[in-house]
Amino acid sequence: MQRIGYVILYIALALVALFQVFPIIWLFMFSLKDNQEIFSGSPFALPAEFRWENYVTVWEGGIGGYFWNSIWITGVAIILTVLFASMATFAITRMQWKWNKLVLGLFMVGLMIPIHSSIIPLFNMFLNVNLIDNPWSIVITYTAYNLPITIMILLGFYYTLPREIEEAAIIDGCSIHRMFFRIILPMTTPIMSTTVIINMIYNWNEFVFVNTFISSDEYKTLTVGIQNFIGQYMTDWGAIGATLIISFLPILLAFLFFSNKVVEGISSSAVKG
Repeated sequence: MQRIGYVILYIALALVALFQVFPIIWLFMFSLKDNQEIFSGSPFALPAEFRWENYVTVWEGGIGGYFWNSIWITGVAIILTVLFASMATFAITRMQWKWNKLVLGLFMVGLMIPIHSSIIPLFNMFLNVNLIDNPWSIVITYTAYNLPITIMILLGFYYTLPREIEEAAIIDGCSIHRMFFRIILPMTTPIMSTTVIINMIYNWNEFVFVNTFISSDEYKTLTVGIQNFIGQYMTDWGAIGATLIISFLPILLAFLFFSNKVVEGISSSAVKG
């Protein structure tokens, strides 16, 4: 009976997985068709000819610039967020100072601030410092908004790190900065992988801030720039499908690459907490 139960469970999980993966496969097949196949043939049929030129068309049309902007803005924001959050969490959990609980509370307040309520104040602030239509306004915004959730994820792990390691490092003459970068930071790699993928998903898919603060096509990210391609290739649905595949492929690859680390980080944080 137990074996039959496992078989039923695996069949159910396989069906759920197929249900989840099918839209991606369908969109990929869609992106390799021309308009005639899309509108006259079966929507579930394989392409009669794999039209890879759809990807070449949209890439040469300028989507490569938006793609690069998304990569470097997302990457820089992730590095700054994880680094600053790790420093703040280390100071709050591992160091004794008067206002650490107050500072932690202020960071947690950031979780309760709706994103859209801050657009106008942020726009005015960036306008006063000449950062409107500047990609660094997006990097700063992403970093600030992701700090609270990143710190919250790191807290449980940092609270339970053995203090004997820090004491041994201090006895050996290790400075506080060297101890953080050479000992503490490498120990938190699993939980940092979790924060990296969470930050990447938010930064890569974010639309409102880029659409508000950036007006030049030169600095637009993929989520905003893709609107231009939908208008430009309105009659070429295969090219639109190729654009959509390119837009979410990095997130899919990143999740597949970091999935084991994400599960490990969540599990270790839960057990340690």
